[in-house]
Amino acid sequence: MDYPSPEPGLVISYSYLWRNEAAAGQVEGTKPHPAAMILVQEQGLKPLVTVVPITHSAPSGSDVAIAIPPRLAARLGLDAKPQWVIVSEANQFHWPGFDIEPNKNGDYVYGFVAPELLKQIAAKFAECAEAGLKPVSRDDTQPAVASAKPSSKQTLAAKTK
Repeated sequence: MDYPSPEPGLVISYSYLWRNEAAAGQVEGTKPHPAAMILVQEQGLKPLVTVVPITHSAPSGSDVAIAIPPRLAARLGLDAKPQWVIVSEANQFHWPGFDIEPNKNGDYVYGFVAPELLKQIAAKFAECAEAGLKPVSRDDTQPAVASAKPSSKQTLAAKTK
């Protein structure tokens, strides 16, 4: 099965490593989650992508999240339980990385988030980045928490137009 081309808005099945898991020394996610690709930075043959997790767990504490509308969740093939995009969490890796896994349908892709929702996600993610959010690096050649901030609002906004 071929990997899809990375594009902002693409929702993939991905073994997401949560920030608290990385801080505790884990190097692998515990299970695959849908994850929305919000940033693609061209870097030669392997683009650097940033994904944010989609989860059933309601946001808590300092989480910044956006609810996924039920119709979009259904279109993506997600179950009917409430779903949130957690934009105060991010993983970053060179595409395709090692952690993309087939979903229950045997595919790597769920589909795309709607353009308006992608704009909301990108705007909230940019706010988090400006406040100091650093993605968890999933590349073996980088530290567990990437040292560079994700791109600016301008770059994020350009990808969502």
